[in-house]
Amino acid sequence: MWALTALLLLVPSNGQAATLEKPILSLHPPWTTIFKGERVTLRCDGYHPLLLELRPISTLWYLGHLLLPSHKKSIEVQTPGVYRCQTRGAPVSDPIHLSVSNDWLILQVPYTAVFEGEPLVIRCRGWYDKVIYKLHYYHDGQAVRYFHSSTNYTVLQARASDSGRYQCSGTMRIPVESAPMFSAKVAVTVQELFQAPVLSMASPQEARGAARDAVVLRCETRLHPQKRDTPLQFAFYKYSRAVRRFDWAAEYTVPEPEVDELESYWCEVATASRSVRKRSPWLQLPGRGSLLDLAPSTAPALQAAALAPANKPLSFRKPPVSRSVPSASSAANTTSAGLQFPAGGVPTAAGPPACAPPTPVDQAGALKPDVDLLLREMRLLKGLLSRVVLELKEPQALPGLRGTRETPTSALAVSPETPETTPVEI
Repeated sequence: MWALTALLLLVPSNGQAATLEKPILSLHPPWTTIFKGERVTLRCDGYHPLLLELRPISTLWYLGHLLLPSHKKSIEVQTPGVYRCQTRGAPVSDPIHLSVSNDWLILQVPYTAVFEGEPLVIRCRGWYDKVIYKLHYYHDGQAVRYFHSSTNYTVLQARASDSGRYQCSGTMRIPVESAPMFSAKVAVTVQELFQAPVLSMASPQEARGAARDAVVLRCETRLHPQKRDTPLQFAFYKYSRAVRRFDWAAEYTVPEPEVDELESYWCEVATASRSVRKRSPWLQLPGRGSLLDLAPSTAPALQAAALAPANKPLSFRKPPVSRSVPSASSAANTTSAGLQFPAGGVPTAAGPPACAPPTPVDQAGALKPDVDLLLREMRLLKGLLSRVVLELKEPQALPGLRGTRETPTSALAVSPETPETTPVEI
């Protein structure tokens, strides 16, 4: 009868088997590397029901895949390898990797995971605790600290950048001071406490206690499973100005006047001590008065332009105005802009009506007379310049040029310096 009562006490009242968490395995002293011949203590803390049972609760110990004979909560070991433990009905614990060294120097790091914002302590230890002199600590091959004698290297608030391979070097008096000796390199990983946050707009159904048309921003992140009970605080910023300081709420309601504008926000997540702070990317609110929110009936053309694949901004420009200089030798039917109109079709001073539709004009035919006229004027100018140069070089070659102010047009055709010039009537 007593055995049946004890068995009933082991079963929860809801009739379902209890879900047990895996036990916690700890190491004392808390270093994963020891000297050959030393012993350390492993302790397994798991679920222990406060009931009288027919037999004591046993603990299972594993070295790799080998089951150890001990069933105590604590055991002493000196063999290198990977250790795990298990209590009745619970999963297997996380492993601890124990290393044994026969070197003069060993670098000891914590056996537990180090998270962002937590202290990181690294210890350089001499053979059986001999004092180390001229001690250097190295991080990824670069010297980071120097001590005159044995001292631990401590990072008060670890960061992800503190991960890497560490090593130490120094001298010992055995019995006189030795040459510098180096320890083996040990890998250290600083775990991420929580992910970088992401700022998003919460839907009206998700927003708690907000108005139906309110804009609610939500700052979301995720804690590491081993640190899921760590309290976090949230802050919100509009551009570089804080719109809400750090508090425990992960949501922020945008004020009504700012909803109608195009605004950019971002958020920041931090621990209560501010030892770890991370910010989110920018989030730009569309705004109710933006181009994309216009009704189709009011501005269909603007909406089509805004939703175009190129997504280029609209541009409104005034038509170009011609500013050609009138030529004195232009034909009678040519305007100051350089366009030739048919006979009798020259526009009056009043100009055409403002709303008159444009008349189609043959651009090639309208521009061709101007091009011919320009070429003729250029040939004439070239001929005049040639005569001036010839006069300066050989004054006797052109005797008639000194006595008269007018230049016969026939002389341009026979000038040896301008064989391509043709006679032009002026």
